[in-house]
Amino acid sequence: MPTPNRSAVHRATLFSEFDIHLFKEGSHFRLYEKLGSHLMTVDKVTGVYFAVWAPNADRVSVVGDFNGWDVGSHPMEVRWDASGIWEAFIPGIGNGTAYKYYIKSKFNDYTVEKGDPFASRWECPPHTASMVWDIKYKWSDDLWLTNRQNNNSPASPISVYEVHIGSWKRVPEEQNRSLTYREIAPDLAAYVKDMGFTHVELMPVMEHPFYGSWGYQITGFFAPTSRYGTPQDFMYLVDYLHKEGIGVILDWVPSHFPSDEHGLIYFDGTHLYEHADTRKALQPEWKSYIFNYGRNEVRNFLISNAMFWCDKYHADGLRIDAVASMIYLDYARKEGEWIPNQFGGRENLEAVSFLKHLNESVCKEFPSVQMIAEESTAWPMVTRPTETGGLGFGMKWNMGWMHDTLEYMSKDPVFRKYHHGMLTFSLLYAFNENFMLPMSHDEVTHGKRSLLEKMPGDFWQKCAELRLLLGYMWTHPGKKLIFMGSEFGSTREWNHDQSLDWHLLNGSEHCGISHLVHDLNHLYKTEPALYEIDFSCDGFEWVDINNYEDSVISFLRKAGSERSHTLLVICNFTPVARYGYRLGVPCGGFWAEVLNSDASEYGGSGHGNFGGVSADDMPCHGRSHSLLLTLPPLSVLIFKRA
Repeated sequence: MPTPNRSAVHRATLFSEFDIHLFKEGSHFRLYEKLGSHLMTVDKVTGVYFAVWAPNADRVSVVGDFNGWDVGSHPMEVRWDASGIWEAFIPGIGNGTAYKYYIKSKFNDYTVEKGDPFASRWECPPHTASMVWDIKYKWSDDLWLTNRQNNNSPASPISVYEVHIGSWKRVPEEQNRSLTYREIAPDLAAYVKDMGFTHVELMPVMEHPFYGSWGYQITGFFAPTSRYGTPQDFMYLVDYLHKEGIGVILDWVPSHFPSDEHGLIYFDGTHLYEHADTRKALQPEWKSYIFNYGRNEVRNFLISNAMFWCDKYHADGLRIDAVASMIYLDYARKEGEWIPNQFGGRENLEAVSFLKHLNESVCKEFPSVQMIAEESTAWPMVTRPTETGGLGFGMKWNMGWMHDTLEYMSKDPVFRKYHHGMLTFSLLYAFNENFMLPMSHDEVTHGKRSLLEKMPGDFWQKCAELRLLLGYMWTHPGKKLIFMGSEFGSTREWNHDQSLDWHLLNGSEHCGISHLVHDLNHLYKTEPALYEIDFSCDGFEWVDINNYEDSVISFLRKAGSERSHTLLVICNFTPVARYGYRLGVPCGGFWAEVLNSDASEYGGSGHGNFGGVSADDMPCHGRSHSLLLTLPPLSVLIFKRA
């Protein structure tokens, strides 16, 4: 059994005095290079250096399979600089060693075995030990990283395919097991590339003990889950996607953490990462715990974690989960269950400061990485620079658009004329933020039904309604995100324990929906009018906003450069085909019908305009020319001046 080499501890330390200074003031954002477990050689002796922050511990030791989990075998030493950091160098152990920290609190009789908050790998659940792991990897995505600024730019097309790795595809012949990181890489890359998506967004891959949490209850913030392979296997997946020209956005959860004893909760016998007062610490909706954003060391932990995924795993974006729960002290709380801020308000000023600091820090180190907020309220300036008072995010999910649109689409078309404002309201605020339009996993689970089954009518109408919804979404200002399965019209809710129903693509209706999404993505990427000035009112213009009687809307999408023609979009939200429908256009000439969601190849009825229409010299809708059109039932039409 290896024995502790006390004389080597201080020679093995990775901390300089400057590191400790940054750590104490809350500005050390590469802590993953210092804390945790690190393979190293000291005085020609190979072993592992351990470091953990536990300022209120009376005693800390490293326990693991190498010492029979004996709490007395390998004690750690607390540093002399009041940092609260404990260190140990243990010779003779190496990669793959399972371990935990045994901690005895100085304030009570509390003792516990904790996982390493900075561990780069954990045992596969339900096991809960951390593992010593070297995460070196030879990347081959230099070309992608060189061009990432263009691929992630607000002026570029961004169409995101949201994926849960464990249920995208499974292997039924092997007890329905999930694909590994390496197994999913070629299939996922080929599918996403063929469908025309520009990015994938992976639901949280960080280690989580409860699979049914979908990764949103994290214990291993610095480790991809071992359910699907090693850290290098996950790097291989990201690398593979990058080489195929596909960006990778990671779902990231700095809003809360679970109460599992081996995790962050009550770490050293005190409320170290969370608040002591449950009115600030406990997240009642999820029965989890809220980070103490005002504590410097906690800010170090979280910002270092964001940096870690960008640095070591080449993430192209972080989607920050549940921002609203962070910035409001009364989120999901009743009166009397929360504490106002120092000014008597409901805003969590410490969380707001943290988010600004987070975005500034990531932007400085990784300027081409997108920071995306899932923020469900009207908090102002979420995507505006911090120097002008904003939170500093690059994009924000447009939850209002999503809720209004799905509620409108769920109504029988005969009643839609009474709810026309649900369609048009989004354009009153569409350019207040840099919006992404999300149809995420949250909308197809917990009894909400799949997107297809939300639609009214018989099966043909449901398919037509979904094609209409998707066409409207792809032409509405804002970047796009859709959850896996919705792109081919899944008929059931998403279940994390099952594969997607890929057999549905054997049916012409589902194949038609998939074909439409393919064509929408490729049109989206080739027409700058659909993406170039997405976040400016200069890229959008109503043609007719007021035809609520027919439930028809029409608008123009415009680019910021001369290399693109203006596109005309018409959406008919009723199952009634409309013939001789006159619509104003900005100029004469032939307008080609570049997409028709009712085309027979998409499973539609085949109504249309025979490839295009010549404009008449007849004023309409305040314009000098007009088109006489056929509007297919439940359809989106896109025209382009030839």
